[in-house]
Amino acid sequence: MQVSVIDPTSTGQNPLNDSLPKRGQRPLIAGRLLVFMGILLMALSARLAVAGVSPILTAMTGDLPFDATSIGLLGMLPTAGFALMGFLTPQLIRRIRLEPLLLASILLAVAGQLGRAMGTNLAVFLGLSLLTMVGLGLGNIVLPPLVKKYFPDRVGLLTALYVTLFAISTALAPQLAVPIAESAGWRVSIGIWSIVGVVAALPWIVLLVRDRSARQAPSPPPTDDLPAGLPRVRPWRSPIGWGLALIFAGCSSNTFALFTWLPAVLIDRGMNPGTAGSMLALFAIIGLPTSLVVPLLVARMPRPFPIALSFTTMFAVGYAGLLLAPTNSAPFWVIMAGLGQGTYSFALLMINKRTRTTTGSGALSGFAQGIGYSLACLGPLLFGLLQDLSGTWVTSFAMLGGWLLALTAGLLMINQPRMLEDGPGVLVDQTRRS
Repeated sequence: MQVSVIDPTSTGQNPLNDSLPKRGQRPLIAGRLLVFMGILLMALSARLAVAGVSPILTAMTGDLPFDATSIGLLGMLPTAGFALMGFLTPQLIRRIRLEPLLLASILLAVAGQLGRAMGTNLAVFLGLSLLTMVGLGLGNIVLPPLVKKYFPDRVGLLTALYVTLFAISTALAPQLAVPIAESAGWRVSIGIWSIVGVVAALPWIVLLVRDRSARQAPSPPPTDDLPAGLPRVRPWRSPIGWGLALIFAGCSSNTFALFTWLPAVLIDRGMNPGTAGSMLALFAIIGLPTSLVVPLLVARMPRPFPIALSFTTMFAVGYAGLLLAPTNSAPFWVIMAGLGQGTYSFALLMINKRTRTTTGSGALSGFAQGIGYSLACLGPLLFGLLQDLSGTWVTSFAMLGGWLLALTAGLLMINQPRMLEDGPGVLVDQTRRS
């Protein structure tokens, strides 16, 4: 059964417009401040576990026998965990409120980080790494609808802030991983970042305790829980859903392949491991200015294809330099490739820019990241396997070039200024699914 969407600019009530609190339901200022702090702390902790392992793989091989295949699998785990939660989280959002889901994501990631730091064999390390990435993947999906729920009028700013903290955490771990491993061992170097996760959990614990007390009062607290019978959002029926999926696949396959293999590429070209780790940190930190600027710019652009295409081109230019230019010029080419990460902050912003409601944002976030990260799993794995088979990094970078073409196709698919919920067949009655 098809369900029409009421024009949200009219005086009529849109049954799906759950992102806008009704009178008397707007969260208290203190609650919004807790959410603001919680979002930023979660973002700060969200990439420390992703980028902190590859620079110290050499130090770990005495205890854990990594080879090209297992390194490729390790590189796949972030995208695999993110993809798994992309498929599962929309169903969880329909049953569980966003706030406890984000707290659960943080606690899962902390447990995984502590467990893998104590892992005694490779299988245990990889399994607990996957648990860590499942936790982080859950947080990835929940963050956009949380921003839309609490800050619907500040989506661009909040997205810029939390994606910038993604970049900071991504850069911090590889820069400090080698010095910490040299002074305290690789287990401390990996496990120490769980402290940030514990701190990130505190605002959500306080918020949920306050919420539980408020539920005992006559007026219930604000909630985004869906009443029975509201339309279900099906993003796979829209080019917006598939376009965003291709963007996530393209930018993530490139980004996570470099997180996994950039130090190895540079070491193979004669760079020492410490400097190669610093180059990975440089690659990550270059995501900082793009993360801050891109959401603020794109939020004001009805058709943002040109700016996104410029960042996609940066990936390709950086790869050409890493392959062909002298090694002493590597910092410049790493910076060029690092600018390509602007496509990731672009994708996260477009989740909310192309949806009207918190419900639509959650559905689109889960679908696009689920499909996108599933495809992106191939990036880190194939990057290493192609080098093993061909004996050259050229084929590996050519594979990443193919993903850049997929990314460009996705950019074209979502360029038109339209909303997910307005597409034919996107909304169906929950009680009579077609």
